[in-house]
Amino acid sequence: MSGFSAHPAPRHLDDLYASPPPWDIGRPQPAFAALAESGAIEGRVLDVGCGTGEHTLMAAALGLDATGIDLAAGALETARQKARRRSLTARFLRHDLRNLAELGETFDTVLDSLVFHALAEADRTAYLAGLRTVVPPTGRAFLLCYADRRAGESGAPHGLGRDQIRESFANGWRIDSLDPTGCDSISPLHPGGIAAWLVALTRVADGR
Repeated sequence: MSGFSAHPAPRHLDDLYASPPPWDIGRPQPAFAALAESGAIEGRVLDVGCGTGEHTLMAAALGLDATGIDLAAGALETARQKARRRSLTARFLRHDLRNLAELGETFDTVLDSLVFHALAEADRTAYLAGLRTVVPPTGRAFLLCYADRRAGESGAPHGLGRDQIRESFANGWRIDSLDPTGCDSISPLHPGGIAAWLVALTRVADGR
């Protein structure tokens, strides 16, 4: 994922990857790897805020049509290099997740690893509107986000609670599961990982 402020400058996003950020662990997050192993990730896959591409490439390794988007040009170039080294076919686009509708495409599965909780409120609203556009009814989305500290001592101060997540996806989505999990981190501040939520969503008609 790439961090986001209310009005992020591309240079700022590239700075996040000047050295590996805590979430860039060099492999898929275990919660998403388990989804892949279970067969839950299907069809055309969009990895939102893909960073250096581990989850996009995980989908590509399953033989799926995988696209990753991010605004951090350096991270995207690293993702493309990984794809070449691993002989995987994946598409990496420099695109703003606040304008998903401008992709002009739909996807069967969307992966969001540690993006949603980091968005400012206005950006989150725009992102959710676009997400409803690119995922047709019966499509799936899987969200991995930091939990608030009340969910566990290792939670993030900017993490989300259950009620916040349920409210955010009250329109146009069915929450199939919202389970506590953890995110691996390369930061020495979190040797045991960070408390998180894994949210499984199915797109339904708006207003339902």
